[in-house]
Amino acid sequence: MKFSEQWLREWVSPELSTQALADQITMAGLEVDAVEAVAAKFEGVLVAEVVAKTPHPDADKLSVCQVNDGSSDPVQVVCGAPNVAVGQKVPFAQVGAVLPGDFKIKKAKLRGVESRGMICSASELGLEEETSPGILELPLNAPIGQSLRDWMTLDDSTIEVDLTPNRGDCLSLKGVAREIGVLNRLPLNSPDLEPQAPGCDDEFPVRLSAPEQCPRYVGRVIKNVDVTAPTPLWMVERLRRSGLRSIDAVVDITNYVMLELGQPLHAFDLANLENRIEVRGARAGERLVLLDGQDVACGKAP
Repeated sequence: MKFSEQWLREWVSPELSTQALADQITMAGLEVDAVEAVAAKFEGVLVAEVVAKTPHPDADKLSVCQVNDGSSDPVQVVCGAPNVAVGQKVPFAQVGAVLPGDFKIKKAKLRGVESRGMICSASELGLEEETSPGILELPLNAPIGQSLRDWMTLDDSTIEVDLTPNRGDCLSLKGVAREIGVLNRLPLNSPDLEPQAPGCDDEFPVRLSAPEQCPRYVGRVIKNVDVTAPTPLWMVERLRRSGLRSIDAVVDITNYVMLELGQPLHAFDLANLENRIEVRGARAGERLVLLDGQDVACGKAP
């Protein structure tokens, strides 16, 4: 299991350094495999807003942008990202900034047009391993002029714990926090959760055909969900720091709840379901197409 130290400390925060906390978790029988920084080191990167964009006079794939980084006048930047647009909040590396790999930002001319800084992608900031296709778009409420590192709380560590099969109670942030709370005699700062009255009385049948393997399986029909809504950046970051990539808001929410509370969840598209959901083992000769498109044999051949 992998999780953000900052996220854990929202639940319980003993007066221990990162390494001391990791050592305590290991000595409690939950072996820590790794402690890593959530982001590479960089400095001089601020939250900025793109206030103007015009085509580069001598390059089809480049744009000349004006960005507001909180200083008195907009700063001119030549940008090659296909998704850059007016009104976006973006990570902006000022002249003098240092990006991962000791890459220093200098004043330059790109195809004859002056550029004083760089609008950054997630991979250029060390937030993604694969090269990003475009710039990192920040939420519209991101504060112009603030350090991106501070605003995204990137001075954080991920802690990876190698759990043994008998410690399923710690397969969640809540479970690990409970363990640390006991060790340090500290209360848990658990989130305030209130029961929500259902807004829909529709039901979809569930058949439980494998009660020994799965004693309980329940479902709820939820309607009027905007599946196009973006996942908030703070949730995307917590998932990333837990080793999960963002898929979409619905999947991200189910993964987030599973990581934090240890409750496995899965969201189905009601329009694609027929008859019922049946919980059972695989039958002989059955095949299953996985999420990555791989076709695998599930049961033993007859």
